[in-house]
Amino acid sequence: MDVERIPAGTKLELYISPACPYCKAAMAHYDAAGTKYIVHDAQNDMAERKKMFSYTGGDPTVPTIVVDGKYVQSGWGHPPEG
Repeated sequence: MDVERIPAGTKLELYISPACPYCKAAMAHYDAAGTKYIVHDAQNDMAERKKMFSYTGGDPTVPTIVVDGKYVQSGWGHPPEG
């Protein structure tokens, strides 16, 4: 899936760390594209971190991108970094 072009009507969730520059870049991209998304603070909310780890198998890389309830990738950019 091309995470930079999320189809309309898709549920997009981002697990982030608020200070992460890659997370900020991903959110800025989606904001500019008019793509709605839900933010989960995986740094400060341990329940959200646990849920993120359930998707990533314990990988702490953010942003973690989940589309329609399915894990897509961790990180942002080409190649994804975070």
